[in-house]
Amino acid sequence: MARNADPKWLTRSEREAWLSLVRLVTVLPAALDAQLDRDAGLSFFEYHVLSMLSERPDRAVRMRRLAELTSSSPSRLSNVAKRLEQRGLLRREADPDDGRATRAVLTDEGLRTVKQAAPRHVAAVRALVIDALSARELAWLRAANEHILARADPGGGTRPEWFD
Repeated sequence: MARNADPKWLTRSEREAWLSLVRLVTVLPAALDAQLDRDAGLSFFEYHVLSMLSERPDRAVRMRRLAELTSSSPSRLSNVAKRLEQRGLLRREADPDDGRATRAVLTDEGLRTVKQAAPRHVAAVRALVIDALSARELAWLRAANEHILARADPGGGTRPEWFD
């Protein structure tokens, strides 16, 4: 985009849609953080890391890939992995396929933690998002999100392999 070009200002309805999205991406993570902290002693990001590992058949993934899946910087993920390691919820080890790479492995305690946290977390997701929308609105929301993600995450790095 040319820097000298006059910006194409948002119309009133575009601005309202944008600010609605800004409010959502600000308020929803805070609400989910509060629920997970209260019910499981985890932040939303910590839960997301653990849940991404729990979806893998071997409960392990390279740290670089986990950073992509969680849309995080390697340093942020490393700091969170260190805290989760100290709690016995994951461990880091050399990747058996490439000793230069490190992978995160969900421990048995980490899996128990995710399984215990999941029902209340899903209830919160349902109460805050899913039950607020009709089936048609949910389909629209997913389609709209995928259109935005195609631009914000063009390589699809945040898309889990199991996601259709």
